[in-house]
Amino acid sequence: MLLGIRFVILVIGSSFIQLNFHVKAHCNNPIEKQKKIALTFDDGPSLVTPQILELLRQYNAKATFFCIGKNIEQHPEIVKQTFEAGHVIGNHSYSHSHFFDFYRKDRIVEELRATDTIIQKIIRKRPILFRPPYGVTNPSIRRALAATKHKTIGWNIRSMDGIIKDEKVIFNRIAKRVAPGSIVLLHDTSESTVRVLEQLLLFLRANNYEIVGIEELLNLKAYEN
Repeated sequence: MLLGIRFVILVIGSSFIQLNFHVKAHCNNPIEKQKKIALTFDDGPSLVTPQILELLRQYNAKATFFCIGKNIEQHPEIVKQTFEAGHVIGNHSYSHSHFFDFYRKDRIVEELRATDTIIQKIIRKRPILFRPPYGVTNPSIRRALAATKHKTIGWNIRSMDGIIKDEKVIFNRIAKRVAPGSIVLLHDTSESTVRVLEQLLLFLRANNYEIVGIEELLNLKAYEN
């Protein structure tokens, strides 16, 4: 019975990044009083990313892009474009494997450092910010982060745009949860997210929200000095 309870606690603690069970994750800024939020995009770069960048430009919004190493190798010019537009580039592992949370410390370190190297070759800076695939954390990831010195970024508003197909539902999930200091999780991998983002940017402007980078919202450095 006790073993079963411990197992359930472990599963829940590993699955919900906001609980800080294994790793200290920055999931929002709870003391932010002004209407400032951060938009974050996972799993790129992709051929959809430039459309996201254009929308952000139109609304003078800055975002953070947590990029997968193998995707960066396919689209290095998009990462360069993203960085030069003033957005933050973060590390989202090299493979984003379904088995990432089963990897041992050394393999996780290898993935993070490989992605750092790829990013650094393009933007001449080593990223410090990391978002674990699927938001899963565990002791191996904790030990790997102690070695690589990355800071973990989570979220407190999950759009579910990678799962839900109904764009209205995705938009409403975000809009009803938005508050000062929020961090929104989106993906720059689908056309539907582009359409949701356009609605969201209009909504945020109408409600006097300012969209800022993670650095400003959390007062964290995004890159190694």
